[in-house]
Order: sequence, then structure tokens, then C-alpha cells
Amino acid sequence: MAVTLTPGTWTLDSAHSEIGLTVRHAGISKVRAVFEEATGTLKVAEDGTTDVNAVVRAESFNSKNEDRDAHVRGEDFLDVEKYPEMTFVATGVKPTGETFDLTGELTIRGVSKEVTFEVEFGGQAVDPFGATRAGFSASSVISRKEFGLSWNAALETGGVLVGDKVTLDLEVAFVHQGE
Repeated sequence: MAVTLTPGTWTLDSAHSEIGLTVRHAGISKVRAVFEEATGTLKVAEDGTTDVNAVVRAESFNSKNEDRDAHVRGEDFLDVEKYPEMTFVATGVKPTGETFDLTGELTIRGVSKEVTFEVEFGGQAVDPFGATRAGFSASSVISRKEFGLSWNAALETGGVLVGDKVTLDLEVAFVHQGE
């Protein structure tokens, strides 16, 4: 897949982006949540090579349930007092047909692991206000335990309260800032 972006620096447009996750709850349903505060840059060189860096504020976790949000922000999970940010630094981009793989180092709770996102390029366009924008959809599945997020509770019927696999889903827009 050919992704052609205007060279230069692009910044994450947080007003038009969503960083979400889904995790199995009690073995029977899925809980969805978002991180409401993030920054990111995408730097595109003349030869098309790219650098991608993102920072997500852990305390911005929102699952629409205050008790659950407080628990996830606490020491059992994200421990936002000690680890206020989660980061992603890209290390490679590889076309895979209609999509491409974006590989990088994801750091959560002070633990860094290589993660690959499957990314779909939504396109590049100039909005009515003259800003050049580009959009992407990305997804990856991680093991929360690999990042030190191991808290759980056993269920009477067997199994555990919180699943290990977490699906990260991103709908992100970037705005071109120039060279």
C-alpha cells in the first residue's frame, strides 16, 4: 500500500482522535475505555521515512465508570502517580498489502515492549480552513501482564475478572505543521 504524506512535521489532532482499548470482563463481556489526553508527532522525511512518537496521559483513562476508572488509575493497574505517561516510539514501518505494520516500543508502567500495530491509512486532505490533515486507523493486541498489569480476582464460576488480552484501537488524525 502506498502511503504518500507531505514531508515535514505532523502533530496529533487530539480533538479528532480517539485512543481506545477493549478488555474482557468476567469472561462474559467486554469493557471499552479511552484515554482522553495524548500528544504525538509524525515526522516525514523527503525520502518517505517516518518517525512516530506518542505520549498518553495515564490519568486520562475513562471507561464511563468512576469506581472502575479510579481502580485502573491506581496502584493495581496504571499507578498514574508513579507512571503518569505511556509512550510509543516507532522503530519501523512495513507495507502489508492494503495496510501496513507500524512497529515500535510501547512503554506502560515503566515496562517497554515491542508492539506492532496494523494500520490503515485513511488519506490526506486539506480542510476548509486550509489545514492539511491525514488520518489513520490502527489496532494491536497486547498482554497486559507483560506490562506489569497483573491484578486480578478469581470468579466463583472459574476464570478471572479481567482478561489478559487488551485490544488497542486508535482512530487518529494528524495536522501538517510544515517543515
